[in-house]
Amino acid sequence: MNKFLLYVSVAASIGGFLFGFDSGVISGAEKAIQSEFGLSAFWHGFIVSVALVGTLFGVFAAGRPSDRFGRRPTLWAMAVLFLVSALGCALTPTDVTIGPHALGWFRFIGGLAIGGVSVVVPLYIVEIAPGRWRGLLVGLNQLNIVFGILASYITNYLVARYMPDFDPRVVWRVMLGVECLPIIAFMLLLTTIPESPRWLVRVGRVADAAKVLSRVGCERVAETVEEIKASLLAAANGVDVPLFQRKFLKPILLAFFIAFFNQISGINAINYYAPRIFEMIFGEGSSLAALAGTMGMGLVNLVFTAIAFAVIDKVGRRVLIMIGATAMVAMHSLVAWQLSLPNPTAAIAVFGIFGFIAAFAMSSGACLWVYISEVFPNTVRAKGQALGCFTHWFLCTIISWTFPMAAERAGSWTFAFFAVMMVCQFFWAVFFMPETKGGSIEDIERRLGF
Repeated sequence: MNKFLLYVSVAASIGGFLFGFDSGVISGAEKAIQSEFGLSAFWHGFIVSVALVGTLFGVFAAGRPSDRFGRRPTLWAMAVLFLVSALGCALTPTDVTIGPHALGWFRFIGGLAIGGVSVVVPLYIVEIAPGRWRGLLVGLNQLNIVFGILASYITNYLVARYMPDFDPRVVWRVMLGVECLPIIAFMLLLTTIPESPRWLVRVGRVADAAKVLSRVGCERVAETVEEIKASLLAAANGVDVPLFQRKFLKPILLAFFIAFFNQISGINAINYYAPRIFEMIFGEGSSLAALAGTMGMGLVNLVFTAIAFAVIDKVGRRVLIMIGATAMVAMHSLVAWQLSLPNPTAAIAVFGIFGFIAAFAMSSGACLWVYISEVFPNTVRAKGQALGCFTHWFLCTIISWTFPMAAERAGSWTFAFFAVMMVCQFFWAVFFMPETKGGSIEDIERRLGF
C-alpha cells in the first residue's frame, strides 16, 4: 500500500477517534452528573443523549459545506466544534440551575461535530482510496472510533483511580476536558492532507485531482479521472441532483436498514451506560470494577474491529453481517437470561456483554460506514451519506435517551428485544442486502444499476 495513502487515511480517521472518545467519555461521568444536579431519569437520559440530538443536525449541516467548500475545510470546522464542546463541558458551572443547561448546550455542540465527522470522514476516505484498499481504509475510521471509545474508558478509569480524594464535581469535568488533547492533534494533522480528488474533479480542478490520485498510488490516473467525470456529469453541468427520487430508492433503503439495525442492536445503550450495566452485574458499590469492565469491553471492541478489517475485503460485507447477527442473538439472549435471575452469575453475564461487543465489532460496527459510503452514486453521495448517518444518530438518540427508563421498567426484557431485532437483521442480510466488496466506487454504481 502507498505510504502517503495510508498516512492520509489515518490522519483523516482521527476524526473517528474524536467521534468515539466523545461518545464513550460520558459513560464515566453520567452518574456523577446525575448526582450533582439531581436529575430525574428522564432528564438524566436527556443530558446523556443531547449530544446525539446534535448529531441529527450535524449530519445534514455537514453535507452542503463539504460539497461547496471541500471535505478538508469541513473537517477543520468540525474540529473547532469539538474543541468548543470539550472546553465548555470541562468548565460547566456548578450552579444547579445554570449548570445542566450549559452542559446540555456544550454536549449538543459536540454532537454537531460527531454528526459532521460521521459523514465527512468516511466520505473523504472512500473518495481517495483505490478499490482494493477501500474497505480496509474506510475501516480505519471505525477502528479509530472504537479506539477512541477505549481511550475514553481508560482515561475515565485513570482519572477516577488517581483522583479519589478530589471533589466528584471536579473529577467528571476533568474526564470530559481530557478530549482537548486529541482535538488539537487532529487540527494539526488536517493541515498536512490533500483535498478529495473526486471533489476536486467535481469543482473543475482536474489537474489537482490527478496530482492527488498520483500521490496516493492510483495506477490508472487518467482513466480514473475520466470515470469520475462521467459519474459526475449531472453535477458538472450545474445540476443539484435531488436524493429522494425513484432511481435512488434502492441505495436509500440499503443505507436506512444497515443504519437501523446497527443501532437497534443496542450497541450505544451499552456503550453509554456500560458502568451502570456492570454495576447491575457486580452489585452496588463496585464503581471502579465497573469502570475496569468498560475498559475490557473497549479492548474487545478494538481487537475484533481490527480482525474484521483484516477480512472485510475478502469475506465481504454481507457475510460479516449474517455471522454477526447470529452471534448477537445468542449473546443478548444470554445477558437477558442472566439479568432475569435474582443473583446473576457475573462471569456468564460479562461473557455475554463481551461476546455481544465482539460480534457487533466484527459485523455491523465494521460494515456500517463502509457500506453507506459505497452504495450511493457520486452525484448524491454526500446527501446519501447524510441520510444514512441521520438514521443512525436518530435511533441512537432515541435508544440512549430511553434506555435508563426501559432498563428501570423492563429490565432483562430490554436485551431480549435487542435479540429479536438481530434475528430480523439476519433475514434482511440473507434476502435483501447486495454485496459491495471489490472494484472502484464507479464499478459499484454500475453493479447497483446506475
